[in-house]
Amino acid sequence: MDLFAVVFYLFAILIIGSATLMVFSKNIVHSAFALMFTLGGLAVFYALLYAGFVAVTQLLVYVGGILVLILFGVMLTTQGYFEKVKTRTVNLVPATIFTAIVGVLLISVFVSTDWTLAPLRDGESTMTALGELLMTDFMLPFQVAGVLLLLAMIGAVLMASRTRTPKSPGSSYGSPVSSPDSPDSSSQSPDSSSAGEESHKT
Repeated sequence: MDLFAVVFYLFAILIIGSATLMVFSKNIVHSAFALMFTLGGLAVFYALLYAGFVAVTQLLVYVGGILVLILFGVMLTTQGYFEKVKTRTVNLVPATIFTAIVGVLLISVFVSTDWTLAPLRDGESTMTALGELLMTDFMLPFQVAGVLLLLAMIGAVLMASRTRTPKSPGSSYGSPVSSPDSPDSSSQSPDSSSAGEESHKT
């Protein structure tokens, strides 16, 4: 087994394991990081196929863009992002039947197809030409996009780290909270209680 096959099988196991963890994890942050490993493994597969531009796009767009957006969206929600998600099984029988049918069809196509084996050849990389274009003709749009993404990231971090005012246990939204120094409306002062007793006696 050559190095190409070893790398392929290692990252195939990584992708399957991280995808399984992403689906079955009850912590949404853990699921997001498992998705990161899944998308990173797919980028390695594209690199093994000599598709360097697609691999870099996978890392920049999906791992660096969409995944960060998901994490910021989780952090900016009102619910705690370390809370566990309550899950329940819905339509288990139809989903199992559909998955079994699709699996049987895929296996039958894989077995019945007469695959043609071709020797592996070294591909030509297009990353050098694309890098030169980004640093020469498309320098200004590339820098503007980087500044916009940086500003969006700083704004999301500031919004996520904003401290919330604590809510007292006995108060509700919209109702004023009485301070310890201010007397309660239901309680009476000693002078008023004594005056009430004297008026009752007279």
